Amino acid sequence: MASSSSTLRQPLAGPVGSDRAGESGAGESGIRGFRTGESGIRGSRAASPAARPDGLGALRVAVWCAVAALVLVPIGAIVWLAATGDGWAALRDSDVLTAAGNSIVSATVSGALAVLAGTALALLLERTDLPGRRALRLLALSPMLMPPFVGAIAWLSLLGPSSAVNTFWTSRFGAPLWNLYGGDGVIFLLTVHSTPIAMIIVTAALRRVPADLEQAARIAGSSASRAMREITAPLLRPAMLSSFTLIAVSNLADFGIPSIIGLPERYATLSTLVYRTLQSGTVDDPIAVVSAIGFVLLMIALLGTATDLLRARNRVELDAQAGAPARLPLGRARIPVGAITGCIVFAITILPLVTLTTQALLPAPGVPFSAETVTLESFERALTAPGTLTGIGNSVMLATLAALICGALGLGIGTLVTRTRARSNRALLGISVLPQAIPGLVIAVAWLVLAPRIGLYNTPWLILCAYLTSFLALVVQAVHAPLSATPTTAEEAARVSGASRLRALWDISCRMAVPAAISGAFLVALTAMRELTLSVLLLSPGSQTLGVVIFNLQQAGAYNASSALSLIVAIVGLAGLGLTARSHR
Repeated sequence: MASSSSTLRQPLAGPVGSDRAGESGAGESGIRGFRTGESGIRGSRAASPAARPDGLGALRVAVWCAVAALVLVPIGAIVWLAATGDGWAALRDSDVLTAAGNSIVSATVSGALAVLAGTALALLLERTDLPGRRALRLLALSPMLMPPFVGAIAWLSLLGPSSAVNTFWTSRFGAPLWNLYGGDGVIFLLTVHSTPIAMIIVTAALRRVPADLEQAARIAGSSASRAMREITAPLLRPAMLSSFTLIAVSNLADFGIPSIIGLPERYATLSTLVYRTLQSGTVDDPIAVVSAIGFVLLMIALLGTATDLLRARNRVELDAQAGAPARLPLGRARIPVGAITGCIVFAITILPLVTLTTQALLPAPGVPFSAETVTLESFERALTAPGTLTGIGNSVMLATLAALICGALGLGIGTLVTRTRARSNRALLGISVLPQAIPGLVIAVAWLVLAPRIGLYNTPWLILCAYLTSFLALVVQAVHAPLSATPTTAEEAARVSGASRLRALWDISCRMAVPAAISGAFLVALTAMRELTLSVLLLSPGSQTLGVVIFNLQQAGAYNASSALSLIVAIVGLAGLGLTARSHR
């Protein structure tokens, strides 16, 4: 055993010891050789890529500076001016109080109705055997793909005072079926355009409800409807509250729908009041007044977001691992419920587009639709109207620049917060997506306050800055999701091969995230092309955008021309978003 043991040791000692065979100090030299190798390893570690200086710190500083300039500085400006300005006295004015009351009522009522409608649709489409579920789901989501102000124009072509429906109803019964102008029309359209958001949030929560909970209730003797009412519905309550907070805060400062539907009946909201204050010139210090209004909206938005985050900390995380639960059979009611749901969804989504197309093909309001009256004059008037080509050119330029800048910056933020370790990563991510919780009206007012101090007042670049603040989160979230779910083994292998941290991030992480960044940038471009609130509040001579052109045509009474241009925007937007969704498959 001893001889065999020494035989086994010899091959191990040979390479470590001296090169001269037969040297008596082989063991000692082997130890020295081992120590030499150890020191060599230490030397190589000291010279490893992780220890060498690289540009990662400089990149982090640059990204932080950009995020601070786009998010923290505008918010700080509106807070500073609101705290030091003289606009607080105007908040006690009766017009401001009336507008604030209208905003709160329209936001809360539309938010509650949207959550109820979205939850009902989610339950019908996900938990019952309703026929045509796939087609109904696509139709129910379609209002989200259309700008709200375009949807308002489409609904006016259906239920406006001179629409075919109200004209026919008046001739038969002496009064219109429903004049969409006014507060009830504002609440209705805000509900229509917000329902898809609630439906998406509740559907996501519904798919995470463990199937075994409902199955256990069924085994215990409960019916499918009772199990859904007593087990599933309470678990959806947090998602319903979150969707209500998101929708109410967003609708609180919506401009497109209240301006088109509410203003003709003098139904003012805070967003339309800010627009009127800036345009009228009757206020001594309009910037101070709108900054005070913007500060109040900012606090409401942050309070709602903080409440939702605190509620999320106590939320029970659900993880459906037991498969999809059995669908609730509707029995004899399956066909009637499917028909009623289909008619409602069709009337809300397709019918306004049909009437918008009809109005765009007619020369003037009130002209009956027939083969003799169909014309493309409205499209010609819309495209040749003063400012239309300028608006299209400005929109294309601003949307392209916003997409490129947001794409590059969002790629950098998403890569840093998911592929590096730093205490500031969570703060960087939170600040970059914070504008999603802030109404566009507040962002517009913030940049309006800041503009004279940075030399951007009355320039189109002010609109670009507001676009960057509002839409950066779209790219950040698009990049963050896939990178956070991807292991870091590829970057670690590159580091072991000698690449610096920055080189590993550039060659591995950034290249993996480029497709997501491109999709996010494309979504930024589409959103910017259809945007109205920021553009109309930051409007300056020669900087009108496509949304502002449509809004001006509608305000000037050129309803058919605005319908024609709105139809073009709706078709291009639906096609572009369809291509984006197809690229994610």
